Amino acid sequence: MTVAPLLDTDVVARHALAHDASHYLLLPEAVTSPTDEDSVVALLREAMRTRRPLTFRSGGTSLSGQAQSEAVLADVRTHFRTVEVLDRGERVRVGPGATLRQVNAHLLRHMRRLGPDPASEVACTIGGVIANNSSGMAAGIAENSYRTLESLRFVLPSGTIVDTGLEGADARLRREEPDLHEGLARLMRRVRDDAESTRVIRERFALKNTMGYGINALLDFETPADVLAHLVVGSEGTLAFVSSAVFRTVPIQKHITTGLLVLPSLEAATAALPEVVGAGFATAELMDARSLIVAQGLAGAPQEILGLDVERHAALLVEHRSDDPAELAQRAADAVGMSEALGLSVPLEMTTDAARRAAMWTTRKGLYAAIAGARPAGSTALLEDVVVPVPELEATCRGLQDLFDRHDYDESVIFGHAKDGNIHFLLNEQLGEGSTRLEAFTQDMVELVLDHGGNLKAEHGTGRVMAPFVERQYGPELYGVMRELKALVDPAGILNPGVVLTDDASAHMQNLKPVIEIEEEADRCVECGYCEPVCPSKDLTLTPRQRIVLRRDANLAEQRGDLKTATAIRSAYEYEGLETCAVDGMCVTACPVGINTGDLVRRLRAEDASAAPNAAWKAAAGNWDLLTRGASAAMSVAGTLPEVLPRAATEVGRALLGTDVVPQYRSELPRRGGSVRRAGGRGRASADVGAVYLPACVHTMFGAAEEPRSSDGGASGGCGGDCACGSGGGNGGATTSAPTTAAGVPAALELLAQRAGMRLAVPDDAASLCCGTPFSSKGMTGAKEQMRDQVRTALLAASHDGELPVIVDASSCTEGILQAMEGTGVEVLDAITYVRRHLLPQLSVREPAGSVTVHPTCSTTHLGATDDLVAIAEAAARDVVVPVDWGCCGYAGDRGMLHPELTASATRAEAAEVALRETDWYVSSNRTCELGMQAATGKSYRHVLELLEAVTR
Repeated sequence: MTVAPLLDTDVVARHALAHDASHYLLLPEAVTSPTDEDSVVALLREAMRTRRPLTFRSGGTSLSGQAQSEAVLADVRTHFRTVEVLDRGERVRVGPGATLRQVNAHLLRHMRRLGPDPASEVACTIGGVIANNSSGMAAGIAENSYRTLESLRFVLPSGTIVDTGLEGADARLRREEPDLHEGLARLMRRVRDDAESTRVIRERFALKNTMGYGINALLDFETPADVLAHLVVGSEGTLAFVSSAVFRTVPIQKHITTGLLVLPSLEAATAALPEVVGAGFATAELMDARSLIVAQGLAGAPQEILGLDVERHAALLVEHRSDDPAELAQRAADAVGMSEALGLSVPLEMTTDAARRAAMWTTRKGLYAAIAGARPAGSTALLEDVVVPVPELEATCRGLQDLFDRHDYDESVIFGHAKDGNIHFLLNEQLGEGSTRLEAFTQDMVELVLDHGGNLKAEHGTGRVMAPFVERQYGPELYGVMRELKALVDPAGILNPGVVLTDDASAHMQNLKPVIEIEEEADRCVECGYCEPVCPSKDLTLTPRQRIVLRRDANLAEQRGDLKTATAIRSAYEYEGLETCAVDGMCVTACPVGINTGDLVRRLRAEDASAAPNAAWKAAAGNWDLLTRGASAAMSVAGTLPEVLPRAATEVGRALLGTDVVPQYRSELPRRGGSVRRAGGRGRASADVGAVYLPACVHTMFGAAEEPRSSDGGASGGCGGDCACGSGGGNGGATTSAPTTAAGVPAALELLAQRAGMRLAVPDDAASLCCGTPFSSKGMTGAKEQMRDQVRTALLAASHDGELPVIVDASSCTEGILQAMEGTGVEVLDAITYVRRHLLPQLSVREPAGSVTVHPTCSTTHLGATDDLVAIAEAAARDVVVPVDWGCCGYAGDRGMLHPELTASATRAEAAEVALRETDWYVSSNRTCELGMQAATGKSYRHVLELLEAVTR
């Protein structure tokens, strides 16, 4: 039996985990991270023994305050991430720590997905999806968590494990928990024998409903074990800990068509709903006039609203899905015909075009980001949701708008899932000063929604925000059922007290989160946690959300005179917040308000940097060719020595000068670097120069991947004879295993261009140029600007002031060059994008590789080049594997050598997946990322263009 996990009372850990996406803040006394079910059992039994409250928390995307505690907070995001696809995707077994997006990625190859489709799918975990009975834009009440759950394994407060997927689960519950079993049977009889209770339950749960407990389970299932499992769904961690769940999945339709119904008023939009719902649309997303005005200012807004002079207009975003393109075309035509009678302000056009569809969804999904990101300084964005019967929707929306006016909420918007009668509204509130106004608005809103036969929560969960109003929605009898249920399952009241049920009528106005301004890069943060799953340091130190909230909490502690807390946070922040941040910017790809926490870290590093390192890096920028060739020579010498010697030498330097200054010698480092050619690349004599080619300096420093060694210590072959490296020999073009080209991507790209009849020009001073990323990531701003001035001068001349594009052969360097050349008019492309567009159509694959594993990078994500990377691999190999769990490797230039623990943590999941299947090749598009993946997997990763060169010989 695993012993109870140690409780961490460290001030930094407590503050880092305290925050979720809601407007509440409770600081736990201690935090813990149970590793398995046994440790959860021990934790629960200890909590029962001491009567110490316990809250389980995973993604922390909650908007209603379910994921906080003043006692013990148990983080289950770090572990419990198992995903087991069953029956070719028709079912899936998942742990509570896996994100919804991760599970759907595993299911995609089977063209299946989970039923719930909340907007937070990038970050919300299965534990939260179950705890909140998630639904979403298309799930409704037919494909929500409750309806698609097949079986549940969970741990009761007593430590008893219940698994409804096992035969005899109900008999086991009766044997191990006789009082609970009998109590559940009694509640089932009590509800079923009361006609009024049955009527209210059926009426309330005919709509989306996450208010209180899911007591419809008392009517829907016949055994106490199944009833209990479905009561746990939507219970927000107040009844049990979910160890794993088996879901029935739903099919993904292959074809989609989307359109925007723009109507003259909100009344017209809601009046059109019967026809819209009858047309069978998968989605019908409502946006009011204020929403449309905000959407017009979003980048990429659709043509349907760009020229619209919005007055009282509203819109419905509708979508049809089908596996049959002919059926989809007919449904689209029927939709257009149906719309002609609706009096549209703009004619409906249904489209399957991906770009136009994305623009329409940007209109809907970008609302929260636009409003929350532009909220007034010191205010909090409050996103709430309610549901009413569809015929009551128009009156409810009109009533909400009246409440906005009455309570002076000027910038509020209404949007949501109209076909379900489920609407969201967003308020910007000054919580410190406006709690009286918020309380008055809340009371009026509750009365409005209940008067229209609605539920006070449809998707976001009861939490703390609506716990005082559960009895008002259900009445005393059913509220009493819920109270008895809680007492039966959790008699000591240890699980997440104050959530779902409360005795405090003012609980929703307590523990409000203070708004603390820190830096402009981070002040827009709404603490939603969307950034966390993509962060390479999430399992090692801090996530982007935690980097921000710790700075807020340190400032708040100083304001309150708590210098001990402020000092503790700032002291730990150097390593946890700054040194182990990869500044890869993946956080911005998930952040709804567009924050790149890497920008904040870079600036903080710059502020911390003293004059001496700044001067040293400026000197390096002026002698870059000498420095890179020196680094290459040093690695060549180190490569001839037993690894223990250079490793020991660097460890001495790290001990003397610091681990964030001196890199550690790593086994994945190559024996030698390459050299940048100073002349133009070779091509057919008649071919014109097609592009300027800037080889990345990382190839000089780190060189190509090491050759596989034969048993006699020699290389296993040559490069095929026509390579610029001049090594001769070859493997006859066979590609069943990684070939032996040693010159790396510069030679490979030159040969590919030659074969495609294209000539590439390399600037004479290419070896002296750098993208500037090594300087900016370390906060050496002066050196970065000095180098970028050199780059701009050289590339403007080489490209004839932008007549030729510039291509770069390392994706992270392409990002840096793009930034350096911003505003110059010079087109900068990554080599993989250039090759896919301009060279690949001219090349012939002679013998494709058998199989290849592809590692996309953070830079290919930012550049929009991941599709190019995969497309080249698909052109060069019969079988292409992109690991579901791929992510930023955390090598981040030299960060993986300064802090190898970062790369080890960042790559753990991907490396485990790669180990499950051997492939002939392992490729990426960035040399340092290739080194990071080699360190993680033991496989020799190469640039994808080396693969393409080998198969086109």
